[in-house]
Amino acid sequence: MAHILIAGGGIGGLATALSLTRRGHRTTVLERAPAFAEIGAGIQLGPNAFHALDRLGVGEAVRARAVFIDELRFMDGTTGEKVAAMELTGAYRERFGNPYAVVHRGDLHQPLLAACQELPGVTLVPDAAVERYEQDADGVTVHTADGRSFSGAALIGADGIRSTVRAQMLGDGEPRVSGHTIYRSVIPIGKVPEELRWNTVTLWAGPKWHFVHYMIGGGEYLNLAVTRDNGATVPVTGRATDRSHVLEQFPGIGATARRLLELGDDWREWVLCDRDPVDGWTDGRVGLIGDAAHPMLQYAAQGACQALEDAVVLAELLADVDGTAVAAGLEKFNAARRERTGRTQEVARLMGSELYHPAGERAVERNRMLSAFTQEELYDQVSWLHGERAFTAV
Repeated sequence: MAHILIAGGGIGGLATALSLTRRGHRTTVLERAPAFAEIGAGIQLGPNAFHALDRLGVGEAVRARAVFIDELRFMDGTTGEKVAAMELTGAYRERFGNPYAVVHRGDLHQPLLAACQELPGVTLVPDAAVERYEQDADGVTVHTADGRSFSGAALIGADGIRSTVRAQMLGDGEPRVSGHTIYRSVIPIGKVPEELRWNTVTLWAGPKWHFVHYMIGGGEYLNLAVTRDNGATVPVTGRATDRSHVLEQFPGIGATARRLLELGDDWREWVLCDRDPVDGWTDGRVGLIGDAAHPMLQYAAQGACQALEDAVVLAELLADVDGTAVAAGLEKFNAARRERTGRTQEVARLMGSELYHPAGERAVERNRMLSAFTQEELYDQVSWLHGERAFTAV
């Protein structure tokens, strides 16, 4: 078996370390931050994510921290009309084999970290910012910013949308700036009126904006995420933002959505970025996963889910591979995953432009289309994504 280096100790990197090590490999995870931790707020996990988590051996630990959602609810953000709702209980779970849930990012990261810490074959190295790699017929050497070197049979770049590994491999520059700004706030559930504590993921769609909210932390907090299509051109990551600024971005928002928006405090903003799908994300003994390979907008709620799928498929394709055959295994992984992940990237973009942000007659037509779907037809729309269990090309 092989010693495999992993750049990045986030959700995708830890899942990859866990998956590969349980297949008999030895892994070293190089994390640029001083500690292994996850920042951010809530994320959604579809059934496909739970299938992957179960195969990683941490499904029950994540379920213990999750909030299981009754429905995905689509609302007209200006009129307050309930347009459509996908029920996520009996028939949905029976069809897709797992629930739909929401968690705080830390409640997904921590079980993965704990599982890695329990495995003697995983070495976790903080304060190790990968700067470059070099490879030859015998292996890969990674050089960190502080002058250290680490060697192994392969390198997996799990270092996010601004991946250093990708920059050296593909040289495709900065991510694409979407022009959309997202504002996030997490508030204690005690501040939320009883009548607004819905066990749903609710999306309010308005002209060039949308607003998503759901409970996280076992129901202890309400996660608010509101997005404005404002033509932003400069990336922003987690910048503190005044409450008054957020509130003035959404004129015409309906009364109930406004009440929820006004609950938010300590807002932070991000300008959303992604990249175009690419056919190849391997370079000999070096490969990419997750946001380093296929970063996507949040609108399909699949970024973390696809990274978890990557981890499972990569380990399966490298299960019986020693150091001499690792490059061929990475090529198989690339071929197995690029169609599915590329489609997800494109669908996420389309949802932002065509589903969430239309105005006027286009919004009326969208509402008419969504409201006409039966529950079974709604399930059909997401079956390729939520129902996938093999995680290879569709």
